[in-house]
Amino acid sequence: MSTPATTLRRLTGGSTPATTPDGAQDLRPDRKKPTRWFNLGGLLVFVVMAFPVYWMLVSAFRPGREIRSYDQTLWPSSFTLEGFQSAINSNFFWTSVRTSLIVTTVTVVAAMLLALLTAFAIGRFRFYGRKPLLIVLVLVQLLPPLAMLIPLYLQLNRMGGLNQYWALIVVYTVSALPFAVWMLRGFIINIPRELEESAMVDGCTRMGAFWRVVFPLIGPGIAATSVFSLVNTWNEYLLAYVVMQDNERWTLPVWLMSMTTQRGTNFGSLMAASVLIALPVVIFFMIVQRKMASGLTSGAVKG
Repeated sequence: MSTPATTLRRLTGGSTPATTPDGAQDLRPDRKKPTRWFNLGGLLVFVVMAFPVYWMLVSAFRPGREIRSYDQTLWPSSFTLEGFQSAINSNFFWTSVRTSLIVTTVTVVAAMLLALLTAFAIGRFRFYGRKPLLIVLVLVQLLPPLAMLIPLYLQLNRMGGLNQYWALIVVYTVSALPFAVWMLRGFIINIPRELEESAMVDGCTRMGAFWRVVFPLIGPGIAATSVFSLVNTWNEYLLAYVVMQDNERWTLPVWLMSMTTQRGTNFGSLMAASVLIALPVVIFFMIVQRKMASGLTSGAVKG
């Protein structure tokens, strides 16, 4: 009669099972070997995804003659700021910066405020039509933006919204709401109701319990959702190109595409302008990332 150890040794080809630090036998001594290949695969994917960003940064500092050369190298022979100077001094750059800042800031603030209140109502209260509303929020995300371009243009034209900031702000806010509501709802429903009830027993109102207890705990959700709304609004091109027909009302993506003319493209200025456009988003993400880390413990309850 074979013992369990003999049976296990026969199944594993005669090898002795490894022993874990706590004395137990590890039934899969080779379970860490595939991790090396996963790491190599992840590193390869990272290199493929990061290489365009690296090439953009390097090209922004390359001299013009080296960019136009057929002999390209991974590292420039010399660095220059001519591309940045040309981009900053080009027509309508600063007006485009102003337009993008106004539209993006108002859109993110409005979208987060409306989405936060809507997600709290959906996550905490039971009302008629709640489930159909959640289904509609998902279905709206399936509509391609290109299919709504002509109806939006006609409606904004009747309302006098062409070349107006409020037109882009309203459309961008409505576009960001479904995803933002769905994201924040997931954070809110994971917060125990007992925390709010304890605050209300101590004298807080429903709104006071929300701002003092729930709001600090969903800081990571607000940060992640705001980054999504910021990136989509800051980089949107098609609607801004159609609505903002005046050159002085261009957003930065529309202004960036205007650098390609019939006479050609100054790739040094184009790459430098792309770096300048991406820089505010990176800075915002770094600031919000700190808030995400601190928001995990800012709403902790002392026992």
